[in-house]
Amino acid sequence: MRILTISDKIVPSLYSAGIRSQIGEVDLILSCGDLPYYYVDYIVSMLDKPAYFVYGNHENVAEYWSNNTVMNAPGGAINLHGRTFCERGLLLAGLEGSIRYNKAPFQYTDSEMWGIIAGMIPGLLHNRLRYGRWLDVLVTHSPPRGIHDETDRAHTGFKSFLAFMRYFRPRYLLHGHIHIYRNDTIAWTRYLETDVVNVYPYRILEIDP
Repeated sequence: MRILTISDKIVPSLYSAGIRSQIGEVDLILSCGDLPYYYVDYIVSMLDKPAYFVYGNHENVAEYWSNNTVMNAPGGAINLHGRTFCERGLLLAGLEGSIRYNKAPFQYTDSEMWGIIAGMIPGLLHNRLRYGRWLDVLVTHSPPRGIHDETDRAHTGFKSFLAFMRYFRPRYLLHGHIHIYRNDTIAWTRYLETDVVNVYPYRILEIDP
């Protein structure tokens, strides 16, 4: 399964009529947040493939379009936050937002994030019983604590994601939030049985369901 993953930054070559020639055919689109709804909507419309997303920590609650449409989420994409889905044999789940650093929305303490993870356990258990594994891909906005995160409070990762990987062993954790400006920045790290990947601003992944 060939997957387009996007996060945090509009890429002009993707927001254009030439998107198909730029990236080729894909089977699935995953958004890790902090992107305008119209951008995600455009990519989904142009590629006409299933799409899932989580909110970042800078999302607008509503986006007002020139045709008097009010958008509260990217059109054509399914919100993964706190939920599990099976897409063509690939087991997906998602966790939105960042660590809490002020009173804005889409921010959580580690304890709050643990509460959301606890609510996902029935879906994960269903996966385990039906498919023999908990999860294939966890889509998040923020990274785990100590993996690809930064020292300032707003870009600190979640400790709860480390425990999630220990317990539920996803094959991949895909995140954004951390912008990459240097070619030598580490963006792919193996943690136990999980490949942690920073997808900023986009990345093509090939994953066997």
